[in-house]
Amino acid sequence: MYKKLLTIISLIVPVLTFAQEKGLDQQIDEAFGNATGWFVNFIFYQIPFSENIQIYWVLFPLILGATYFTFYFNFINFKGFFTSIKIVSGKYDDLDDRKDHKVEVSDSVFTDDGDNPDTIRVEGHEGEVSHFQALTAALSATVGLGNIAGVAIAVSIGGAGATFWMIVAGFLGMASKFVECTLGVKYRDIESDGTVYGGPMYYLTKGLKDKGLAGLGKVLAAVFAVFVIGGSFGGGNMFQANQAFQLVENITGGESSFLYGKGWLFGVIMAVLVGIVIIGGIKKIAKVTDKIVPFMVVIYVAASIFVLIAKYDMIGDAFAQIFNGAFSPEGVAGGAIGVLVQGFRRAAFSNEAGVGSASIAHSAVKTKYPASEGMVALLEPFIDTVVVCTMTALVLIITGNVTAENASLNDAQAILLTSGAFASVISWFPYVLTIAVVLFAFSTMISWSYYGFQGWAYLFGRTKRTEYTYKLLFLVFVVIGSAASLGSVIGFSDAMIFAMMVPNMIGLVLLAPKVKGELAKYMKAIKSSVK
Repeated sequence: MYKKLLTIISLIVPVLTFAQEKGLDQQIDEAFGNATGWFVNFIFYQIPFSENIQIYWVLFPLILGATYFTFYFNFINFKGFFTSIKIVSGKYDDLDDRKDHKVEVSDSVFTDDGDNPDTIRVEGHEGEVSHFQALTAALSATVGLGNIAGVAIAVSIGGAGATFWMIVAGFLGMASKFVECTLGVKYRDIESDGTVYGGPMYYLTKGLKDKGLAGLGKVLAAVFAVFVIGGSFGGGNMFQANQAFQLVENITGGESSFLYGKGWLFGVIMAVLVGIVIIGGIKKIAKVTDKIVPFMVVIYVAASIFVLIAKYDMIGDAFAQIFNGAFSPEGVAGGAIGVLVQGFRRAAFSNEAGVGSASIAHSAVKTKYPASEGMVALLEPFIDTVVVCTMTALVLIITGNVTAENASLNDAQAILLTSGAFASVISWFPYVLTIAVVLFAFSTMISWSYYGFQGWAYLFGRTKRTEYTYKLLFLVFVVIGSAASLGSVIGFSDAMIFAMMVPNMIGLVLLAPKVKGELAKYMKAIKSSVK
């Protein structure tokens, strides 16, 4: 372990000079932006609806898809909520021990000679992590800066009414998350040592092959793999490190901080910490996230509740503002664009519902029933968006930080706006929020490293050499993200995260009947177990 870390550090050190050379990072950023601007402009193209309202086209497949799944699965996002909680608590774990359950075997992506890694499940390897660990691993990639900065920008653009649309988006997203994570488990590959490989690359390839669309499946899977790798280096890595450093630098004195101009030092520390975790794979990641995520969420929500209690006389007015403003033009713009784009873009769509990335983490769960993990996964958008994002919005509304002049804030400034809102009631909370942001960034990076590696392994193979090549590159980008100004690179990677939705949503719609079959099978098993 220590030798590997020394190797990582030795590779990162040469990057420090590169990243700190005055003006070089900006020149590279500008050149990169000129080369990739067409792709970013296409993904972020806005359809004009009126003089004041323009909506990104990528929102339509996400919202329409989530709405379709809500109806197709008979409101699983509401009816399955309490069943999901029971699954996470372990109530139905004994179903996996029953001998009468037959595991379906699908064709492997990598072998044409009859060798099928999926059969290993029959022999006893059902996965690597528990339902709770899979949930926290995926949540660690979603609960983050979008819940803090993104919400501040959203309510500034659209007013308090944006919160209503944020909640609606969260509930609808629960259905999309259920579908993709059920498919992630159903079509995963498991190696002889129990290592799981899963996600959209696999259900697009194997699932569409089952439907006679093998060629389309391979193309969509390869495109998704490229996008998830790019997203892991940028939005899931460099952006997280960059924003965390800016807040730490600010809270420690700004230009007079001992860290001023030393982003590379912060990056090296983060890279070493991230490296210690990601070298161990999903099991190590899950062991970290199942401690960090509950801690982060509890601290943040508790602080929000404290502010609400301190300003309890303003809660009624806050909800009145939310509902009254929900259907105003500004509210619609804030909800759809401000939250789903400004907020969700900054943390991989915040809850990532419909993007497909979370299914990679959920595919590693220990279960023989794919729908069981789909049920667990639908809790993610609820926790991330309906609970955490709504808490942030209420604090901002109650403390009077919803103003039009804040609509032009960038992410770093939006974090400070949220920090100031909490500080108006809890004077010392900015220090706690700084720690929370660093933990948010850290947990997001370790989970996205796993997502990116899965795409990398799909394209380049599952050898140790390819694994460590990706992980070393990922850690180098942690330092670059902390030390350099790479706006175009991060913008391009964000566009790739948005673009992941396109191949993924095509697969989800085509494979929805498979998910319905898995859900029926699991619900039948639950009913038989309680008799």
